[in-house]
Amino acid sequence: MLLLVGAVPVEDLPLLVGPVAYNEKGITVDGYELAINRGNEAMMTSACITCRHYGVDAPIGLVAGDIGKRKGSEAIYNYLIEHLPEMGAKVMTLHYVMPDLKLNKKVLATIDTMEHKPMMIADAGSMYVAKAGGDSHYYDVFTPDLGEAAFLADDKADHPSFTRGFIFNMEEDVPELIRRAYAGNNATKTMFIKGAVDYVCQDGEIVDTIREPSIETMEPIGGTGDLITGMISGLLYAGVDPLQACRIAGRANRAAGELSQPTPATQVQEILRCLPRALDKVHKDLGL
Repeated sequence: MLLLVGAVPVEDLPLLVGPVAYNEKGITVDGYELAINRGNEAMMTSACITCRHYGVDAPIGLVAGDIGKRKGSEAIYNYLIEHLPEMGAKVMTLHYVMPDLKLNKKVLATIDTMEHKPMMIADAGSMYVAKAGGDSHYYDVFTPDLGEAAFLADDKADHPSFTRGFIFNMEEDVPELIRRAYAGNNATKTMFIKGAVDYVCQDGEIVDTIREPSIETMEPIGGTGDLITGMISGLLYAGVDPLQACRIAGRANRAAGELSQPTPATQVQEILRCLPRALDKVHKDLGL
């Protein structure tokens, strides 16, 4: 099972657990329709498309509404604490969830009891709480943007908002941010850093950079980084190793952007429709 975990900004949306289904209008989880916009919904849609493309089972979503009041995120944490061992997750992606250090450590303590631990990907709030708790070693892949990479590089910050200025201003020196993140044990074995240039890292080394195609009009489109996290999730579940999954996802994200011929008004769902063709293109280009 590929388990996708995250909160969505819908007030009073109950805890939902069930297969993620995708169509042109949006996604459904446990019969509830969620609009494709950005964040967790975009990530889940991308993962769902990738799973379908590779012929593996649809992912399972674990979702609750949270507009910053924490109730939905707490319900997600507590469900994982109580039910994760029986769910049989092979890969688990944790995305936008309000950071809660105490509850996240309880989730990790539950994972410690499991005979078969899932591969784990973290982005956004779930990545923040992993780093703040000194728990990055539990995870297999992080997918930060440059600002989040600066946070990982700051061994004293417990939230991106508190990243020290001299480190935050190192965004032009991404290799130094990467070095600091790994030196402080705040990075994962495999890490994908999203930006104008994407960096793929393995064991502290930059092993790949992805620069082309460079689509400037993609910059203001919210949610494109979430597509990368979703694709990596689906690829891992399909049996692709983390390093290769990052290489494919980064290139496919750019290819999908190019295929969608975006303008600043383009919505992320228009790029999502191009993912199958983009994945085919990348496979051909890489000789896979």
